[in-house]
Amino acid sequence: MEPKFLLLLLLYFSTLAMSAYNVVDFGAKPDGKTDSTKAFLLTWAKACGDKNPATMVVPSGPFLVGRALFQGPCNNNKLGLVIKGTILGKTDYSTASEWITFKYVKGLSIYGGTFNARGQSLWACKAAGRNCPNGSTALTISQAKNVLLSKVKVQNSQNFQIAIIFSQEIKVEGATITAPGNSPNTDGIHIHMSSFITITGSAMATGDDCISIGEGVSNAWIENIKCGPGHGISIGSLGDGTGTTMVQNVTVSSVVFTGTQNGFRVKTWATPSSNGFVRDITFQHGTMKNVGNPIMIDQNYCPVPGNCPNQSSGIKISQVTFSDVHGTSSTQVAVKLDCSKSNPCQGIQLTNIKLSYNGKNHKLAKSFCRNVKGKNSGFVVPPSCL
Repeated sequence: MEPKFLLLLLLYFSTLAMSAYNVVDFGAKPDGKTDSTKAFLLTWAKACGDKNPATMVVPSGPFLVGRALFQGPCNNNKLGLVIKGTILGKTDYSTASEWITFKYVKGLSIYGGTFNARGQSLWACKAAGRNCPNGSTALTISQAKNVLLSKVKVQNSQNFQIAIIFSQEIKVEGATITAPGNSPNTDGIHIHMSSFITITGSAMATGDDCISIGEGVSNAWIENIKCGPGHGISIGSLGDGTGTTMVQNVTVSSVVFTGTQNGFRVKTWATPSSNGFVRDITFQHGTMKNVGNPIMIDQNYCPVPGNCPNQSSGIKISQVTFSDVHGTSSTQVAVKLDCSKSNPCQGIQLTNIKLSYNGKNHKLAKSFCRNVKGKNSGFVVPPSCL
């Protein structure tokens, strides 16, 4: 972590007269070998139990930590966690779905540090086709409110890198999230059943989506993101069951995609038993650098060929805008809007689109539309099929 940033943090905490609890004082060892899980949980219990503003401090050095649940509610709503070192996960794997979890907390701010989940052994298990668990999410924010993640680094998760679930007023700023391109299901940030989520100024390169937005998400603002390599930024996949799902009021702005499979994407399963909606979505100011599918709505998602014959998505998609998207596509179909035949997309708008195909023979980029109603404004290249 930058020294200037640390100094500002110390000044901030001093003005609040915060009590400070250092994990080393509770038995943690910065050697990367000694299991410090108990010491971390004891430190959290002290900070969380303090009736005054408090901070938990993880000093420099690698700390080995196993499955850890940092649980509230706490006795104060101004709790800080300052991490100067690296938190290492264990190299084995289990059926646990989460590694580090913050649950039932309110008013928590996490500054700096690296969470290295070391998921390589599970990836190898999956690559070999053995019977493996799904893996753990590295960092989970669950049923929480008013939480800040600032300048954290998360890497090498077994599954999702960061998950925000059943929470409100969560902000992620200046995060760096990495995993190899062949690491399965390692989405950078996954959001589920949460509202008023902000993600800004962050960089992600993973084996799956940089950011995935699941069901029950509303009022999300995502801005100034560097994405790639990876799968892009996706709403979905949605509608793989029989319940009702909704996603609404989401803005994704100022994203640079580099070598990703997709750019801005909405995808729903081709299953009529699902129902719900995706509406009031804005994708804007996107830069595409050799991106597979720069603009995409896919309502015929069926990852196992033959499993969805002659079926149609029950999710209704409306009022989706793609604005100021430019750059290069690695596939000739740079704009693909493939909507449900039983629930055609409504109110789709393309504004100021300029995408070129960088493949062989200098062919022109194309658009593909099916079961979609909308309009164009400003220039649209390739020629729109709306």
